[in-house]
Formats: sequence, C-alpha cells, structure tokens
Amino acid sequence: MPQYAKSLDIYQGFNFKKDKQTPVGYITKLMVGDVELAADQTTIKDPEQPGADLGDKVVGVLSHYLWETGTTDAMYLSAQVSTANKQSLAAKLLTDWTNMEVSFTYVVYEYDPREKKYFKSNHSDAELKGILEKNGNDLNLTVADDPSREVQSPENFTLQIGIKPQTQEQVVHMATGVGKNLSKQWGITAA
Repeated sequence: MPQYAKSLDIYQGFNFKKDKQTPVGYITKLMVGDVELAADQTTIKDPEQPGADLGDKVVGVLSHYLWETGTTDAMYLSAQVSTANKQSLAAKLLTDWTNMEVSFTYVVYEYDPREKKYFKSNHSDAELKGILEKNGNDLNLTVADDPSREVQSPENFTLQIGIKPQTQEQVVHMATGVGKNLSKQWGITAA
C-alpha cells in the first residue's frame, strides 16, 4: 500500500520566504487526553497567500508526517511546540493516563512547480478523532527536554506522537498538485 511521508522544512514553517519552495506543515489543533495544547505560535504565514498570516495561530510547526494511508493505520506527527505546550505535556507524561483520546487538525502544504504556487497536499476539513498509539506498554508520545537548534527563536521543543484512528469513518484530503485532489478514509465504523 502506498504511504504518504513528508519531511517538512521547520525553518520555512517559522520564517516563510516566498522565493523558497519547500514543503511545510502545521498542527492547528491538538488535544491529548485532557491536555489541550495552546495554539500559541504566532505570525505564521499562509503558503497559499504568502503576504497574509494564516487565519489562526498554530499549535506546532511540523517537521515530519507519516501515514501508510490504510484506514486503520496510525498517523505519526513530529512538530515543534512552544515552551508552555512542552511543559503541559511533560507534566502529564509524569502522571497516569486514563483518557487516551486525541483530537487534532493539521495541514501540509507543497509547492506545485507547474502552477507556481503552494497547495494543501494533506489535511482534514473536520477535526480528526484518534487514540494514542502504544509501543508495548509505552505511549507513542514524547516531548524533548532540550530546545530545538534549527529555529532558536521562538524557543521550541520537538513533540512526537503516533495516533490510531477511533472506530468511526473520517476523511483525509490529499493532493498531488493544484487541482489534483483525492480523499481517503481514516478509521472504520464499529459494527
């Protein structure tokens, strides 16, 4: 089965330059259990309209995204989050997790060299509902202790998370170029 895997440009995500055409992505909402991460990354530019800011602030700037594109396959996100969000997650990781539900939204942008503009290559119109993935007895959720060195201001920390779909049909939109769109199902409705 094909996979959708992207390495995304963190520097471009924080400091968008119109003359650079590398893929970028953002987590726009993320709630893990009872911890809602703040959308506190400001002045993020909209790749589709480089002169304008994204309408909303973002939770994190994506560095990697992976989904094997199967309906029950996990999504893996790696992003840079603020100090406040790092502290909230680090504190929660030191306690017991009873609520493993995750709700999130994200968007990945790529550049179409034929149309000479950015497009959304992977996103969801609706909030996605998932469950924290486990590796054995461990949750597939980590947040770095040390700040990132790629972008030093604002101070940011690497968050890595694996999310399995909840038992409901959800839609993920994908594109291979401007106007070359398709949709894939994520999750299966329980019988």
